[in-house]
Amino acid sequence: VSGATSRADYDSPGKPSPVPLSFSLAAMRLEKCYVCSSTCYPGHGTTFVRNDCRVFRFCRSKCRKAFAMKRNPRYLRWTKAGRVNAGKEMVVDTTLDFERRRNTVPKYDRNVVAATLKAMDKVSAVRMKREKAHHKSRVREGRKKEAVARRTEVARDLDVVEPAIIRQRAKVRAKERLKAISKEARGGDVEMADD
Repeated sequence: VSGATSRADYDSPGKPSPVPLSFSLAAMRLEKCYVCSSTCYPGHGTTFVRNDCRVFRFCRSKCRKAFAMKRNPRYLRWTKAGRVNAGKEMVVDTTLDFERRRNTVPKYDRNVVAATLKAMDKVSAVRMKREKAHHKSRVREGRKKEAVARRTEVARDLDVVEPAIIRQRAKVRAKERLKAISKEARGGDVEMADD
């Protein structure tokens, strides 16, 4: 290791490479958490390998413990699958195709990388706009459902609401009668004073 400053120094025939070439060229992959579907960055989270060699990655201990308790991610409200199941997340959208896992690593090209970065900005802007529209449509539907629920509740429980309305109307009528009586009494006093 003494005096070696670059990878070319290790690739020389006389010196062994400290890191296998296949490992050093491997790309760092951003995995998805099995439970919540968030991104697991290299060096973060835990990995569980089952006896049948199936690999499960977890972003944090909360997800690992939920998996250990055999919780179904579709029925957990805080997971992506749970939000999709509840209709809160977009499921069918062309912008989601860009997040798909690709098993081939393309050869590096500066122009391709620049074009990809520009495209990523555009795709994220389009996705944000569509998510906002999805959210607005969900809120609109929720308000319609709320209004229908309120109407049905009032129609169903009218016998509870109606007596209060009847009492209020009776109070108003009583006040009107008192006003009418007081006007008559004043009017009668005025006529007596004239005599």
